[in-house]
This record gives sequence, structure tokens and C-alpha cells, in this order.
Amino acid sequence: MDQNSTDEFSLVSVIIVNWNGAQFLNNCLSSLKAQTYKKFEIIVIDNGSNDGSVDNLEINWPDIRIERLKKNRGFAAANNLGTRIGKGSWIALLNNDAFPSPEWLQNLINASKKYPEFSFFASRLVMANKTNYIDGMGDIYHVSGIAWRRGHGKLDESHSQTAFEVFGPCAAAAFYPRALFLQIGGFDEDFYCYHEDVDLSFRLRLQGHRCLYVPEAIVKHVGSGSSGADSDFVRYYSHRNLVWTYIKNMPSPLIWWYLPAHLIFNLISIIWFFCRGQGGVIWRAKRDALRGLSTVLNKRREIQRIRRVKYTEIKKNMDSHWLNPYLKPYKRKEKIIQFKKESI
Repeated sequence: MDQNSTDEFSLVSVIIVNWNGAQFLNNCLSSLKAQTYKKFEIIVIDNGSNDGSVDNLEINWPDIRIERLKKNRGFAAANNLGTRIGKGSWIALLNNDAFPSPEWLQNLINASKKYPEFSFFASRLVMANKTNYIDGMGDIYHVSGIAWRRGHGKLDESHSQTAFEVFGPCAAAAFYPRALFLQIGGFDEDFYCYHEDVDLSFRLRLQGHRCLYVPEAIVKHVGSGSSGADSDFVRYYSHRNLVWTYIKNMPSPLIWWYLPAHLIFNLISIIWFFCRGQGGVIWRAKRDALRGLSTVLNKRREIQRIRRVKYTEIKKNMDSHWLNPYLKPYKRKEKIIQFKKESI
């Protein structure tokens, strides 16, 4: 199919959630304007920024749609809003501190056609300031409940240049069918931000959908550009939400089998961050995770009721190396989920 075809199914809605991203947003938009694939719309959802990052944005970028929210409603809610108002058959989520290569969208479209057995797709994230290092090749989900970006901190070598199955995409640069995203309920807005993409991937996998890492879909990524990678903000939401993701989605009997690993990881996390002077924020994260368990359990009952795959299928797509959660990212032993190309 010609990339400029008028086929309605080829339209992509690129959704950028912005919060105080003045130093990144124009670079992100410039990267999108350079795309070789031209049939896309750009939707910017601004989460109540106060740094002037969206002031006069329509003047400089007249072709984009901007939704200005009065307050920060969170990454999850903003992306859900962008998806609802988008017109594309595909949605491409892109962080404001992520700068795609010119062939990014075209290569994602190509992968969706070449590998129809996969429903959603992960980009190849490289570090913006050290582009010979990987920032992420999709997400890995560990049986203890922690998730991380595959290959983070490792040299960008041959292993990063082959397509393979991953648990899910990092939402900094992810590609989903819009109808599927809406059907599954989008991101859980109670999460606010962090782990919402892992939670969504888990729910999609429980429905039998699979994710492919697309090495040609290259994006330079700063990472936590607005919030700060080591901030209390990041620590709170990531550690609260990893508990909710585990409780909501881990199917029986795996939830009981791996519960000791989950509890040990949470205990070690509390001790670790207390020793680093962040004891208050990690304690609040775990306390609030427990306070929200009633709502999470209600969601779990519905998620597990409509699950379509056996727990054994979920198990083989998770990492179970007992040391991995406690190693530096570049030292983790990350298995590759092999797949065979199905005939079209």
C-alpha cells in the first residue's frame, strides 16, 4: 500500500502528553514533521503546564490539535483523552522528551502489516545524549511485580537490531490499534502515571494479544525529562502502581506462587529507600497501595473473569530470574521471547 494512500485505516493519531516540557516539545514536534510517513495527525494534551511550553503553540504549529487542561490530570488520563478525540485507526504515543527518527512511523506501519499475529508494537529507544546506548527495547515484566525497559543502559549492538516478542511497549513511544486501546479500557486513570503502560500490556496479554519490538522504529529518549528520574514523584507513583499492577493482573495460581517474591521485593525496596533518605516517600507509596486494594480487587475480579489465555501462556512471557530485580539494569540477564513468523 502506498504510504500516502487515502485508505482511512492508514491514519495514525500521534498523541503527546505535555507537562512543563518547554525544553523538549519543539524538538519533539520538529521530529514528527520530518516523518517520511505523512498520513498522521498530532494531538498535544497539555496537563496544566505553567512554563509557557504551549503558549502560542498554534502559531508555530498550525496543523496540530491542542487540548489545554486546567490542571495536571496525569499521564494516563491525558493519553486516554487524546485517544478518544483522535481520528486514526492507530495511535502512536510519544513523550514530549522523545525524538523519533524520520522513518519511525513508516517502520511501525510496516511491522503491523508484516506481523499480523502481533497486536501492538514497541519502539527502539536510544539514549538522547548517548545514542550508542539503549534506553529500552520494550518492557520486561518480572514475576515479583517490577518491570523495566529491556536493554536499558546496554550498548546498542546487534541484539537490539532484530525483531522479537516483548511483554509490552514503553509508552514513551508505543503503537496500538485505537479500537483495541479503547476496547480494553485504555490506561487505568487511578494510576495517574508510571506503570500504566505495563498494566495495559498485562491486560492485553490476558486477552491473548502480543507485542513486537520493532528495531527499525528508532526514537531518541531523554527519560523523565519533566519529573526527574530520581524524584519523590517518580518513586511514589512507580512503587505504588507496581503493587496494583501485580494484584490486578497476575492470574491464579501465579499470584499465590509468586507472592513471596512480590513481598520480598517490596520489603527490600522499603529498606533500600530508607537507607537512601527516601523512606518517607516509599512508605507513603506502599501505604497508599494497600489503602487502594479494595478498588484494585474489584478490578481484578472483572479482569480475571474475561481472561482468554491460560496462566501458563502468561508465565512464559515473564522474567523469573530471581536476581534480576536487584541488579543494575545493564547487568540483568534478559531472555528473548522467540517467535516464528506466521504465514499471511
